Amino acid sequence: MTESMWGFKEDMGYRAGADLTGFDVEAIDGRIGKVDKHSEEVGAAYLVVDTGVWIFGRQVLLPAGTISSIDLGESTIYLSRTKDDIEHAPAFDKDKHLGDEDFHRQLTGYYGAPHS
Repeated sequence: MTESMWGFKEDMGYRAGADLTGFDVEAIDGRIGKVDKHSEEVGAAYLVVDTGVWIFGRQVLLPAGTISSIDLGESTIYLSRTKDDIEHAPAFDKDKHLGDEDFHRQLTGYYGAPHS
């Protein structure tokens, strides 16, 4: 697993222990949903985003490396990916894929190296 894809970068505005639940999530080209759950586990940090009606109530798992910045004051997370990137990501099942290293590797391959 690529640790940089699954870790919060120092310059993105994240503070250890911050609760990101309920934060709005913005792709490069628009809002995708709200954070339902997140993890700051070293080497396995992620967001679970509830997309609401945008992609039929689906949840998506986003490695922390897809985040470009976090505005704690505005409760908004900005991604370095487009809505299309997220919509076409491998399907996520929270009952099967949380903590599943094979699925994490699949997402690492899909999203590639973190963007700045």
